[in-house]
Amino acid sequence: MSNRDLQFERRQVDQAVDGLTLVDLLNRAADDHGERSAARWQSAGGEWQGLTWDQMRQMTHQIAAGLQTLGVGAGDFVGITAGVRPEHALADLGIVHTGAVPITFYETLAPPQIAYIAKQTGVKVAIVENEQALERWQAVRSQLPRLERIVLIDTAHDGLPDDVISWETLLEQGRDHLESDPETVTRAAGAVTPSHLATLIYTSGTTGDPKGVMVTHRNVVWTAESVSRTMNMPSHVRTLAYLPFAHIAARAGTHYTPIYTAGEVYYCPDLTQVADYARACRPQAFLGVPRVWEKFQARLLEALEADPKRRDLVHKAIANGRVVVEGRVSGKHASLGKRLKHALFDRIIFSKIRSRLGMEELELAVTAAAPVSRDLLVFFHALGIPLYEIYGMSENTGPATCTTAGNLALGTVGKPFMGVEVETIDDGEIRIRGGVVTDGYYRLPQATASTFAEDGWLYSGDLGEWDEQGNLKIIGRKKEIIITSSGKNVAPATLETAVSSHPLVGGVCMVGDNRPYLTMLVSLDPQEAPRWAEQNGIRGDDWEALTNNAAIVAEIQSAMEGANKMVARAEQVKKTAIVPEAWLPDTGEITPSMKVKRHVVLNKYAGIISELYEDTPTGA
Repeated sequence: MSNRDLQFERRQVDQAVDGLTLVDLLNRAADDHGERSAARWQSAGGEWQGLTWDQMRQMTHQIAAGLQTLGVGAGDFVGITAGVRPEHALADLGIVHTGAVPITFYETLAPPQIAYIAKQTGVKVAIVENEQALERWQAVRSQLPRLERIVLIDTAHDGLPDDVISWETLLEQGRDHLESDPETVTRAAGAVTPSHLATLIYTSGTTGDPKGVMVTHRNVVWTAESVSRTMNMPSHVRTLAYLPFAHIAARAGTHYTPIYTAGEVYYCPDLTQVADYARACRPQAFLGVPRVWEKFQARLLEALEADPKRRDLVHKAIANGRVVVEGRVSGKHASLGKRLKHALFDRIIFSKIRSRLGMEELELAVTAAAPVSRDLLVFFHALGIPLYEIYGMSENTGPATCTTAGNLALGTVGKPFMGVEVETIDDGEIRIRGGVVTDGYYRLPQATASTFAEDGWLYSGDLGEWDEQGNLKIIGRKKEIIITSSGKNVAPATLETAVSSHPLVGGVCMVGDNRPYLTMLVSLDPQEAPRWAEQNGIRGDDWEALTNNAAIVAEIQSAMEGANKMVARAEQVKKTAIVPEAWLPDTGEITPSMKVKRHVVLNKYAGIISELYEDTPTGA
């Protein structure tokens, strides 16, 4: 794209969002589409409940007024520890309408991690979902002198501590405050400007303490406009929220964007219920991380194996569909016969699969937040599920580049979003500029200066290269490049992504710095491994036995061999070890957003790594 075209695009987005904030977006949705459904969820008794956009605004004002009675106002920070539920979205909006800044904490954070963020920001009020979350905050209460009150959403009993109030009490206080001063929230919200913070998104902290990314209202609105234009986002889009709002992908894709489009969000509180909620929601847009799409694929293939009569025909249909998809990607279309077969298979097989998944009305499917295997993308496109990939990070409000219906480019992360500038510099590092780029890290000037340049460029730390069509391909993280003892530079991402796509695999970590060859540590998936074991007549409750089971070892080895075929010989993994436990946020090997903490893994499994290099001296 020429600089002239880029500047034209940027001006279009700038003009569309000039002066707008999240407050304006909610008002627009309520004023123009007040009777439209905004939120849907299941009660504890299983009944579906909902709110219209007009009711969303009323509830937002009530919550904001309640927070004002607790002393919350402009410049304050309010923490939220809660799952994916309407109260979470409403709390976020209510906080914004007071002029304060919401911070969502991952539910898996340990008390010391909560304390680190809450102390850095001076959280004044915390809104927590249940007794378990309350206990985590109370465990560090003495370390948080600026924390004045905690609001408990699910109250199981009376007799709360003096500094804790129920959600119902917050709403009652809000109603009373609005009765005495009907304009109190309108005044506070009216003072919010595009340059004010909309939230802090704390990075996952793979190499140290997490950093709070300062996302402004302009970032939020600008990003939503750019995404809507680039990906032809349906108006009033119906989507399913289930990923934690502490992650920028979920926050942008299933919270901010639906407000921008006056869409409808179904709130799924439990990741294990996503399939059921998808069938109820029938989403038009669906956001998933690669692991979610991998589990969808695993369940489909598992169902096929249980139905031998249909298995061969469906596999034949998928194989034919793959050929057709590859033809679309390459521009060398499959033969007319294969395309006609694909149309027939779509009508008699794939349409039924989509219906079973609740995705027959799907117009846009997205994978984001982590690398995804090309094979997985081809699989879903063969099924008629339009799965596109987004690349970006918290520091640029989520999206920087994407593939689209008009630019499938599987195996790359596509082209920049409308108005976004993306370049690779001399060493291959990707840099990003545009309205998506945030204001830096909260109270970390040195870290901000090393990542955010004064001329507007965000230096991503990722390495990339461009294909002939102008699509970006991610090579890996700059800091994660492995240099073997022979001087070979290897980016782990390609092999790690390929191996991770196997359903049995929960996490992987390539090893090889200053070593003669590459090895890989593999952790089994804590849900899939026991499930697979039971289906194959193996005890699923003995984790150590699972890691040593010959059938499971063979599965992992097969996945490794398949991945090795994707790279040059010098970049192949020679040995693999399955570690004897699952990697979880609570045990420290991975972050709440499921990213591997390499330094933790390398230290924890130093003994196993040494065994992988027995009889081979370091540096040889």
